Amino acid sequence: MAAAEAAAGPMAAEEVEEALGLFTGIGLSEAKARETLRNGVLSALLRRAVLQARSALGPTLDKATGTLLYNAAARLRDPKHLGFLVDYIARREILTDLQLSAALEYVRSHPLEPLDVADFERACGVGVCVTPEQIEEAVEAVIGEHRAELLAERYRFNMGLLMGEARSRLRWADGKTVKNEVDLQVGLGGEGPCRGWALRMLCWSLQAAKARPAPAEKQKVVVVENGEVGTETRSLLEQLRGEALKFHKPGENYKTEGYVVTPNTMALLKHHLTITGGQVRTRFPPEPNGILHIGHAKAINFNFGYAKANGGVCFLRYDDTNPEKEEEKYFTAIREMVEWLGYQPYAVTHASDYFDQLYTWALELIRRGQAYVCHQKVEEIKGHNPPPSPWRDRPVEESLLLFEDMRKGKFGEGEATLRMKLVMEDGKMDPVAYRVKFTPHHRTGDKWCIYPTYDYTHCLCDSIEHITHSLCTKEFQARRSSYFWLCNALDVYCPVQWEYGRLNLLYTVVSKRKIIRLVETGAVRDWDDPRLFTLTALRRRGFPPEAINNFCARVGVTVAQATMEPHLLEACVREVLNEQAPRAMAVLEPLKVTITNFPAPKALEVLVPNFPADESQGFHKVPFQPTVYIEETDFREEVDKGYKRLAPGQPVGLRHAGYVIAVQNIIKDASGRVIELEVTCTKSDVAEKPKAFIHWVSEPLVCEVRLYERLFLHKNPEDPSEVPGGFLSDLNPDSLRVVRSALVDSSVLSARPFDKFQFERLGYFSVDPDSEEGKMVFNRTVTLKEDPGKA
Repeated sequence: MAAAEAAAGPMAAEEVEEALGLFTGIGLSEAKARETLRNGVLSALLRRAVLQARSALGPTLDKATGTLLYNAAARLRDPKHLGFLVDYIARREILTDLQLSAALEYVRSHPLEPLDVADFERACGVGVCVTPEQIEEAVEAVIGEHRAELLAERYRFNMGLLMGEARSRLRWADGKTVKNEVDLQVGLGGEGPCRGWALRMLCWSLQAAKARPAPAEKQKVVVVENGEVGTETRSLLEQLRGEALKFHKPGENYKTEGYVVTPNTMALLKHHLTITGGQVRTRFPPEPNGILHIGHAKAINFNFGYAKANGGVCFLRYDDTNPEKEEEKYFTAIREMVEWLGYQPYAVTHASDYFDQLYTWALELIRRGQAYVCHQKVEEIKGHNPPPSPWRDRPVEESLLLFEDMRKGKFGEGEATLRMKLVMEDGKMDPVAYRVKFTPHHRTGDKWCIYPTYDYTHCLCDSIEHITHSLCTKEFQARRSSYFWLCNALDVYCPVQWEYGRLNLLYTVVSKRKIIRLVETGAVRDWDDPRLFTLTALRRRGFPPEAINNFCARVGVTVAQATMEPHLLEACVREVLNEQAPRAMAVLEPLKVTITNFPAPKALEVLVPNFPADESQGFHKVPFQPTVYIEETDFREEVDKGYKRLAPGQPVGLRHAGYVIAVQNIIKDASGRVIELEVTCTKSDVAEKPKAFIHWVSEPLVCEVRLYERLFLHKNPEDPSEVPGGFLSDLNPDSLRVVRSALVDSSVLSARPFDKFQFERLGYFSVDPDSEEGKMVFNRTVTLKEDPGKA
């Protein structure tokens, strides 16, 4: 109890008890209520909401109302609207989380007051009554449309499809009621159009239970809608499995909207299926000219995850067509990061593996009149409306000879390119397929002085590897038509390109050029500086790969670009480390404490649980002797209201030691600064229960601890309207603080780089690779709880 009160901040004991009563009274578990109390901002808002609702509804609130109140307090960005929303909840006019989400989005997008009440109510479905008859009719209509597939696929049919279509027809219908009606009509709850379905589903569910993944593989998925975040239990694999994305099945490429069917398409698809056996094939195709960042984590999870979720395989293919920018260290780091995130490539390939075939196809493209050699300069063909090439209609034989001259090095860089005859979706005309570069390639050496471009290489490499689903970010949508065009122009198997939204984070930059500038100016040490959001940096800071994967799942599989706050990623890190990181004690700003009546002639050994919530995971020993060290901030000479830690006349307990200490004497230096305390100790079982327990160390290791904050001061450091002086002018001068003489208990002595710990009451920390014998270095990964100022 004392620890909970201490965590609750300045609230008095009676206030803590009152708040706990309020929060458990709306249906929160005691653990959840105590967790809420640790967030001062959230607990204050929730208290306001509950008291307001009780004044309207009486002292007893049902759990559904309590859940709405909690979500409103937790998700509302501008507290001035809290009373407005609580009124609607109390009047039973906002009844579902769907309505609440719409209400939160409305007040977010209408910051000016007063709000248009009529418009608000329309936007939130206030007063809309969806009758059971309407739900029954909607579900019946949806099932009628899918009756044939239901009967054919039976238990393999994606039930979520029926749910989604029914909900789309009745936006404000209660989801549980819709689900019950779907279950009833398909036979899960009684007679329906598919007799025997219930028995088959039961068999399937029993089989699935045996194959269910371990708990660590399950994730709480946050669905991001209109900037608001809510939770449900769906792993990324569940989001990517089956027909959840409505992707085509292998071999059914022609069913995709926009896919171009030629007279040879069906024969090519038939041959494709003989190669793949109908297996899903994806690929992750990074350029090996930089380190992967958090946005790539989504791409890795999407490509490898989609293949895994559907029994397929994923290639790791390096797009190594830019030899002057590629380095071996990037190839190595990319594969390391893919494997660190928990994925194993089916095969590791390179675009350069196919240079001979790509060159042969380029010759064929010219022969078919679909490509030509052009001499326009790069500057001439840049921009949205470049002039047409005067060489577009040159004879095929002439282009073949000139292209051969390009290959033989008879043209200088920029003097000739091979261009394809097509207009792309963004209006770009005749994209370049090959250009001259007199740069040796790391794999092919001096064999080539012409190199293919992304627009030419990408789809053809996909074709060679018989990729079924070419998954890429939204900005490549403008290249989809050229993707289909090129494969069809050469009469080769044509995969399907699917786009998804990029993942971006605020308060950071991820472009290679800008990270290089940060390194060159000394703002960061290297690509793996823990203040960056490259994957190597996140690993060095101590972010577990499971947390990054969970974060990608929470962002969800969306077509829209997702720009997220870093604290959402940090929340995923806390969830994982809370289960994985053993506890230790450390003191960052030490104050010496001498116990004058130490109860033994020599040091004692104290057993400390590695995980206090689950002592079955073992203990470690720490020494306890007459001299211990506590945090300077855990002692005050004068007691303020609400202060519960050590002070004259106010004892505290020492965590895990079984003793309570009381100040007897304060020793100061010449400047008046407290440098030592003399205390007496009493066993906890006979002492009066203290108001708080504090951490401590004895016979500690002297370590270096690096405390990280955000690298940039503004959310969008690259936005000139937000940061007129450019991103380098926005650096946070306090982004790194180094504590060179921190004291850590000796239980961490055998730790190795990247091992992780929770330093009790301080945060999660990871051993840095700079550690050496006799001097360990720790990076603070995240604090124990989110800083409300970062929300």
